[in-house]
Amino acid sequence: MGSDKDAVDDSEASETKTTSKMPPNEDNAENHPGGISRKPSESSLCPTEDEVEDEEEERKLELGPQYTLKEQLEKDKDDESLRRWKEQLLGAVDFESVGEKLEPEVKILSLAIKSPGRDDMVLPIPEDGKPKGLWFTLKEGSKYSLQFTFKVSNNIVSGLRYTNTVWKTGVRVDNTKAMLGTFSPQEEPYTHEMPEETTPSGIFARGTCSAKSKFADDDNKCYLEINYTFDIRKEWQS
Repeated sequence: MGSDKDAVDDSEASETKTTSKMPPNEDNAENHPGGISRKPSESSLCPTEDEVEDEEEERKLELGPQYTLKEQLEKDKDDESLRRWKEQLLGAVDFESVGEKLEPEVKILSLAIKSPGRDDMVLPIPEDGKPKGLWFTLKEGSKYSLQFTFKVSNNIVSGLRYTNTVWKTGVRVDNTKAMLGTFSPQEEPYTHEMPEETTPSGIFARGTCSAKSKFADDDNKCYLEINYTFDIRKEWQS
């Protein structure tokens, strides 16, 4: 038979073992040394839209003052080496086409469809960018290329690009994107010809299509948007 002291020690040991097996209370999990904390870490949180925008703002470059092309050409004009470098960089700039504005001006003058063995089909562009009725007709299975004529004035246009999307019975069937390039102001119009393509053929290709063409630059400034319809037929339109 043990003493009273031994009985007390056995009782305390039993309580200690029982307590250690019990899971921590969820309300006190953060304060329990062995419990699982439900407090999320800062690194696991997804950034909010405001935080993303703030980070993007911080990453933006701080650009210096902008100048018109005319101001750029007149700066350091007494420095012969710098003047020659600018001329080489800018190419043949027509000073009569250089304006006082920072924004370049691009005017799309015409679109021509070129097909071997046929005269070029020149399509004048309406001021509102919405040709009335069918704009043109293509023969199925024929080879053709597009040729743009446009004029640049006031300032250099950077990264001028062309996009064209075609729909047939409400379904998008073609989406073309092409970089035309960077152009300086000049009196004479520029001409750019796209790579040759082949018109689709077959019963499902023939009929009327709707399309949208767009000319824009690196700053997403749109110079022309044309919404039009055209036909694909068995033969060229006479």
